[in-house]
Parts: sequence; C-alpha cells; structure tokens
Amino acid sequence: MSSIIFLGTAGSNAVMAKQVRSSGGIILQLDELQLHLDPGPGALNKAKEYGINLAHNTAVLVSHNHLNHCNDLNAVIDAMTHSGLEHHGIVLGSKSVLQPFDGTHPFLTRYHRSLVEKVIPLEKSHKVGIELIEINALPAEHTDPTALGFKFFCPRFTLSYSGDTMLTPHLLDGLAGSDIVILNVPFPGNKATAMNLDTEAAITIVAKVKPKLAILTHFGIEMIKADPMNEARDVQRATGVPTIAATDGLKITPDSYGSRSNVRGYA
Repeated sequence: MSSIIFLGTAGSNAVMAKQVRSSGGIILQLDELQLHLDPGPGALNKAKEYGINLAHNTAVLVSHNHLNHCNDLNAVIDAMTHSGLEHHGIVLGSKSVLQPFDGTHPFLTRYHRSLVEKVIPLEKSHKVGIELIEINALPAEHTDPTALGFKFFCPRFTLSYSGDTMLTPHLLDGLAGSDIVILNVPFPGNKATAMNLDTEAAITIVAKVKPKLAILTHFGIEMIKADPMNEARDVQRATGVPTIAATDGLKITPDSYGSRSNVRGYA
C-alpha cells in the first residue's frame, strides 16, 4: 500500500516564519520505499507528530535551494542514518543544494554527504531508478536556475510533483501522462509573482494534463487569505478533475487513483 503524507503546506517565507502552515515537506511511501521531498523547517517535528519514522527513508529529494524546501536536509539525513551509525540512503536534487553553484555553498554539508550511500545532483530531464521506481527530473523555471520537479513512475500509478516553477510548455510536456499531480501554488487567481504558479496556471495545467487527481499545496499568505479550498474548487469546476487543497498532515492513498468513486474532490 502506498501513501502520500504532507508534513507541511507552507509556500512562502512569511507563512513559514509565522508557522501559519508547516514546511516539513512531503513523504511518499511506495511499497517498501520511503521518499522525503523538500524537507524544510519543521521536518523532524512534523514527522514525529504524524507518525513517520525518518530512519525508514530510502531517499531524500530536494527541488531547489530555498529555505522552505531544503533547510532541514542535513537534520533529516542525520535522523535517517542514526547520525552515521547506519550508512545508507540516497540524496537527489538540484545542483544548488548538493554542490557549490554560482559562488554559493551547498546546503548539504560535507559531513552529512559522508553519511549516505550516494549523492546525485540532477540535471533537468535526468532519470534515476530506485528499485522498481523510476524518477524523472521535471523541467522547472524558478528564481533558482537549477530548480527541478520530480515525476515518479510507480508500478500502479505515475505521480508528478511540480516543485516551484512558473507555467511553461516544457512543464506541461513533462507532466503529461501523470495520474496524480501535486502542484505548488502559492498564489490565488492570476496573482503569481517570482516565477511561481497561481490558480489560473493550475487550471491550465490540470486541463491539459487531465490527471485523475490534482493536489494543490505550498500556499502563500495571499492564497491562505483567499482559502485554498475555494481555489481548489475553482480548479475542479473549470477542469472536471477531482482537486484537493492539501492540509498539514493530509494522507492520501494513491493506489485508489484509478477509481473516481474513491477519490473525492470538491463539488
């Protein structure tokens, strides 16, 4: 049985700093694998609160170098390896997080790099296999030029996570064929700034990709004021695709994606 667990849905520094929403990332449990996406501040606390054992992590994936996506990377590695007592796990992500880039230091420390089995800086469209799961690095266009999204080809479904990005034809092409899409949508309506998605862009994506389930997350202050549930309803009404606004602690069983009777969006 597979699960998607949201350890946080914060999508801006203001939301993160005030902890209006948490920013601990997303856990994907895919049969025997456990993947941790974008472990921002609070990843360890929220994992404990929601019953996630980080020592079970198979891999940590980081989309780009902004604090609400990568701040707790080293702490998560420490937890998953018992401070190096168990040398295991893979770290994948954008170059700006994992190696020196454009004059900046990587977020991944040299010490924590030594605790895992493998570190893989990803190029856009790079493909990596972990057991029966293939992971594609999706093209993203964001203020971090090395930013990525991730597409997971699993035995029973295909799941895509946009990461932080603006709407581009390359993104639409990359998301094609996804059964489930998780979209980072910090802004409501058509109010996107700083190379991010808004609700209008989400409608365009969902209408084009036609997944069986769309999940909106990564909410900024304006989106929270507008109410993400209302914005998700707008996406569902415009596209006919069941659409959910994620909440901290939300758990979804993706194996049921194929039966629309088992996937509830908003009427």
